[in-house]
Amino acid sequence: MVVTSKLRYLRIAPRKVRLVADLVRGKSTDEAQTILNFTIKKAANPVLKLLKSAIASARNTFHLEEHNLYVSKITVDEGPKYKRWRPRARGQAGQIQKKTSHITLILDEKVKGPKKVGKIKTKFLHSRRETKISKKDVPLKKAELPKEEKIEKETKVIPEKPRFKPEFEKVKPKIEKKGFGRFFRRKSF
Repeated sequence: MVVTSKLRYLRIAPRKVRLVADLVRGKSTDEAQTILNFTIKKAANPVLKLLKSAIASARNTFHLEEHNLYVSKITVDEGPKYKRWRPRARGQAGQIQKKTSHITLILDEKVKGPKKVGKIKTKFLHSRRETKISKKDVPLKKAELPKEEKIEKETKVIPEKPRFKPEFEKVKPKIEKKGFGRFFRRKSF
């Protein structure tokens, strides 16, 4: 199942966004999120937000598992340019173009699974024949434990930590200061 998400009119030039898009193309969603979290580019945050949106729509709309998805295609197209004007020399005006970009992100499954549309229905077993449980599978209650095991659990002794310091302490040997260290009380000597 292919999941598509779009981000339009992003106020970053497409040339700069493509640098970030190339990092995550073909990567799994977990790996792509990690890469985008540690990328130091202005475009990394909007691309990460778009990726999380695509993952959420895949999980909620198509009931796909996140770890089974990867970025199959990511394209960055040029959007409209906002034109601004700046004064230049000799009374002229210079045009400044504020470029925008459109990002299209397509997620796909690594391993194709059966289509899961709607809620998963569970079948309950009502008859005793179908639910065969042996006595080995059922845990024993406290009253059913043998007496020997009860005694072992009750008489379990936990060793205490000593509350006193040991008699042996490390003593640092005193070093006599030679030279000017005898006269001046500085730590540097």
